[in-house]
Amino acid sequence: MASATTFFDFKPKDKRGKEYSLAELKGKVVLVVNTASKCGFTPQFEGLEKLYKDMKTQHPNDFVILGFPCNQFGSQDPGSNDEIQSFCQVNYGVSFPVLGKVDVNGTQADPTFEWLKNEKPGVLGLKRVKWNFEKFLIGRDGKVINRWASTSKPESLKADIEKAIAKK
Repeated sequence: MASATTFFDFKPKDKRGKEYSLAELKGKVVLVVNTASKCGFTPQFEGLEKLYKDMKTQHPNDFVILGFPCNQFGSQDPGSNDEIQSFCQVNYGVSFPVLGKVDVNGTQADPTFEWLKNEKPGVLGLKRVKWNFEKFLIGRDGKVINRWASTSKPESLKADIEKAIAKK
């Protein structure tokens, strides 16, 4: 999708394989996370859910987290979309949207992630996602504000998210 100019131009697949129009999120601040159910970072679901609930309480219509399950790193999310959804809800009470499983790197990478990586390369300018639970913060204007490595805990992102929300 070379013509895309913002995050909101994309339509990744949801958990049922249907298009999920990111245009519906226009005007919101979005945290994008590539997730996995069987990773050392999987407990971050707990922190992400707490962050999501806290931000929804303070700013009910201004923030959303989108989970993008990915099985590219150590085959740590082998389940079907239904199994992944169930795992997230049963184990971590996840209430934010978790979309359909995607590739984030390689020739089959979801166009959303190709765009994210080009807009905000990682350390040393690398344009690949290094591991599960990398995070991208998207502003209300659909532009990438920041990118964090897997090791960044969700609670450490709160100040950056609040700053993005404050920009009307």
